[in-house]
Amino acid sequence: MKTYKLLNFICVSGLLVLASCSDDDDGPGTNAINEPATYAFERNGESTVSFGGQTTRIAMSEEIISAFKNSTLTDAEAVIDAMFAHEKDATNFSDPTLNASDKSVRSKTAASQDFFSANAVVASQIKEEFDGWIKSQVDEVFPNWETPASAGTAGFIEEGGTDPSIRYVNDKGLELNQAFGKSLIGALMVDQSLNNYLGTAVLDDINNSRPDNDNEVIVEGKSYTNMEHKWDEAYGYLYGASEDKTNPNATIGADDSFLNKYIGRVENDSDFEGTAKIIYDAFKLGRAAIVAKEYDVRDQQAAIIRKEVSKVIGIRAVYYLQQGKRGLEGTVVDQAAVFHDLSEGFGFIYSLQFTRNPDTNESYFSRTEVQVLLAQLMGGTNGLWDVTTETLQTMSETIAAKFDFTVEEAGS
Repeated sequence: MKTYKLLNFICVSGLLVLASCSDDDDGPGTNAINEPATYAFERNGESTVSFGGQTTRIAMSEEIISAFKNSTLTDAEAVIDAMFAHEKDATNFSDPTLNASDKSVRSKTAASQDFFSANAVVASQIKEEFDGWIKSQVDEVFPNWETPASAGTAGFIEEGGTDPSIRYVNDKGLELNQAFGKSLIGALMVDQSLNNYLGTAVLDDINNSRPDNDNEVIVEGKSYTNMEHKWDEAYGYLYGASEDKTNPNATIGADDSFLNKYIGRVENDSDFEGTAKIIYDAFKLGRAAIVAKEYDVRDQQAAIIRKEVSKVIGIRAVYYLQQGKRGLEGTVVDQAAVFHDLSEGFGFIYSLQFTRNPDTNESYFSRTEVQVLLAQLMGGTNGLWDVTTETLQTMSETIAAKFDFTVEEAGS
């Protein structure tokens, strides 16, 4: 366990530098931050870490995106809609514990306090876009499940290679299951973590106030303070499905299909090695700072998390655009592989509107900017069938310019 005696702290190049001192230097407002080796915090011998709702929503999301590939569903639109907007005790999922839950994915989509509490119109529009992808999959793609796809016609398209995959696209060449799943990374996991639970509007609101945390006022029937719990809920959207939730980087990238997976993908790129550790360490130190009532340290760690998680979204958006570009440049174009990459890219571009720049407290890309990018990607008469390598390169450069990485680094 690391112990910090704080008099002051500064942030250098995004890393927190703690100034330590002896016990004799302690003064008013100076507390020791006891940072554990793993994300494990206890009070009176009982764990104070809890994020079951996040684990539940990740599991629900997994089943929802799987349903996009089940063309034999009866009354499919109603079935998938009900999964997305689950109500307690409805039998929407294969897992009875999910059915018994009062949680839902739709209710937390585009629902952060910081971005959407005063923006209900846009929040509703975003939810309706997710509803629309469900409807389009059922109305356009499912009926053409055994029809070869072509420009203007939904259907299946087979990848080349020794182990080919079958992709199912709409009339614009877009895999709606990829659009839905990757967009959910931003609209649910990123938005709730960065713009809800790590925000002072939630951490310091009337029910989670600093005086309550200072006095260790415990939530009735629980072992944690409100502030501790809110921080843990942010953590849960990244690590809620991890094999070892106290030490998630041991299996980072292998535990779910959402944010965890793509932190792992970025970590495995030599240009960004260390990203997973930076994010995890910031979560761990920020949680320890809450226990120590050192709120400036907490907020500095939140800023680090916002920057690094947002960068993951930007990196993967550029990566998939560049993969699609390379595919189009090949001697023989594997159209299915190109569409698959660009469909994933679509979702990550959509997710950019939920990122958070800690320097401005705004998203790295506004909703309008995201809509412009998506129009560039899909704007031809036949959508992805018409997209050019020049367009993909220009889009990649536009995205990378907002972050501290290059197109070459992200696209490799």
